[in-house]
Amino acid sequence: MQKPVFTEGQIYHIFNRGVEKRQIFLNGFDYSRFVHNLFEFNDINPAINMNYYFDTEQPMEVEPRYFNRKKRSLLVEILAFSLMPNHFHLLIKERRKNGIVRFMQKLGTGYTMYFNKKYDRVGGLFQGRFKAVLINKESHLIYLPYYIHLNPIELITYGGSTSIDLQKQMDFLENYKWSSFLDYIGEKNFPSITQREFLLGALNITENEYKKETENFIKEYNNNNLDKIKDVIIDND
Repeated sequence: MQKPVFTEGQIYHIFNRGVEKRQIFLNGFDYSRFVHNLFEFNDINPAINMNYYFDTEQPMEVEPRYFNRKKRSLLVEILAFSLMPNHFHLLIKERRKNGIVRFMQKLGTGYTMYFNKKYDRVGGLFQGRFKAVLINKESHLIYLPYYIHLNPIELITYGGSTSIDLQKQMDFLENYKWSSFLDYIGEKNFPSITQREFLLGALNITENEYKKETENFIKEYNNNNLDKIKDVIIDND
């Protein structure tokens, strides 16, 4: 897949996974560190001392803890995200020239350094450069956030099984910490990571309505009715 030419103001679906499809998140601390990195590296300013501010013995608090830090100047707007054991999805809007490239370089390098040091390994962690698809149709923008937020359902549906009922799937999503879904339905999880006003405005819905629309999308998702976004879904098999 060719990487698009990134343009300020445009939105992209971004994906990457572990080399040889290996797990890149082995426990809650790893997920927490990556979420923290989503916040920390989304800044034109250099990263602060991560070891000082990040407590490796405790999962990250809802809001990252900082003291006397400069006001951030965002490289990108993170509209939505979802983390899975061996891959991640991001929906990102380019905020400034080369913002996505700079952000993804910092994110990939920073997390790989953390992971390799923690698990005493060397070499690349991710399967090459990240994949990205331009979101240039209204249908893409309408449906892709739900697709991203529903990715964790794969952890309980075992390759697309429809035997798990809707309520159990929603219960699972509402207890899955490692995505922006909870923040979109009004439950404070990692509110400082994402900029949600744009998507809620584009979808013309409230946080309460987002939950209901997710339920509606699950019905389509379980029936493989994803034709409207098939050209922007990045294969994670």
